Amino acid sequence: MARQTRAQRRQQTRARLLDAAGQVFARRGFHAATVDEVADAAGYTKGAVYSNFATKDELFLALLDQRLAAQLEQVEALYAIESSEELLAALRGRTEQEFAAARDFGVLHVEFWLYAMRNPAAQAQLAERYRQLRGRLAQLIARRSAHQASPPMPPEHLAALVIATDTGLFLQYGAEPGALPWELHADAMIQLLDTPDRHAGEAGATNLEP
Repeated sequence: MARQTRAQRRQQTRARLLDAAGQVFARRGFHAATVDEVADAAGYTKGAVYSNFATKDELFLALLDQRLAAQLEQVEALYAIESSEELLAALRGRTEQEFAAARDFGVLHVEFWLYAMRNPAAQAQLAERYRQLRGRLAQLIARRSAHQASPPMPPEHLAALVIATDTGLFLQYGAEPGALPWELHADAMIQLLDTPDRHAGEAGATNLEP
């Protein structure tokens, strides 16, 4: 068996620390969790954590980057679906259990957001991630709406609304479980992503005689 390189060992250590951080943060919350607890959960010393992440903030942001990258992969697959009907079916096909599984990290994200609003350095880091997320979503939206004669607004603005709707519904689902149908998320995304002229175009295509 080939011996691991220094870079590979460091990457493995970092991955184990992030896995442990996800578990500890989910269980204890961002503020209550400590670097010592993350190190213990990963089977390392506190020094191993600080050799990879300068602060607890940096550790959380690395975990956030990991989650956002995974979510963007899912979003890219969804946005590649051409038909509005197929996209709606795919969105509605996401189960209530999937949303429940994402709840813990969603709560952590909100907790860090509140912390960042009172911490300029953390706010700047979080703002950069929002800019990157809006930019990537805007690219996907622009690609999807390229054939539309009159998009309702610039892709950057639609991207901001997609994020705002996603976050707002998450907060309402969490505060009052069962009050809103979880399929509402899919319906809202379709309204934002597909304009009336797209629906009309699909309807016309459907009614064409062979």
